[in-house]
Amino acid sequence: MPFIAWLVVAIVVLIVLMFINYFNKFVILGNRIDNSLAQIDVQLRKRAELVPNLIETVKGYAKHEKGIITEVTNARKALLGAKDITSRVKAGNQLQQALKSIFALAENYPNLKANENFLQLQQELAAIEDKVAYARQFYNDSILDYNNSVKSFPGNIFAGIYNRQEKKFLEIPAESRAVPKVSF
Repeated sequence: MPFIAWLVVAIVVLIVLMFINYFNKFVILGNRIDNSLAQIDVQLRKRAELVPNLIETVKGYAKHEKGIITEVTNARKALLGAKDITSRVKAGNQLQQALKSIFALAENYPNLKANENFLQLQQELAAIEDKVAYARQFYNDSILDYNNSVKSFPGNIFAGIYNRQEKKFLEIPAESRAVPKVSF
């Protein structure tokens, strides 16, 4: 009789530990997703903060290129005013496209292209672009881990118990995947 009692206790303890383990796993993966999303936001805002310095540097050399400068300014405002991650990513992509126009513009102005401030800002923006790309990749990797836990056995059982649903990956719009067209 004591052996059966110990066996029942061991099974109950094992089941309780599985519940605790999966609850903690979903919490950790959810926090990792939230953190990676916040990192994307930090990098997008950091990029937006560099834009005014870049615009001021470009203005001195390309006074008649107001359309490009306005486009960059408007894209920055949209990014700073975005309320959710979807609109922030969309505005971030618009800002990235507008910044490409600024850098293409530099090709027409050798003095701007050689300007120390412009080169420094260009390097900082390139570094931030790398960080944004890494943060997006980390976000999607975190989503993959989470979704694998939610969909695989026995995680799918615990996901149902804890009301955890599959999450969507961060997708890049088709226009951002296209090769940028640079013309003079």
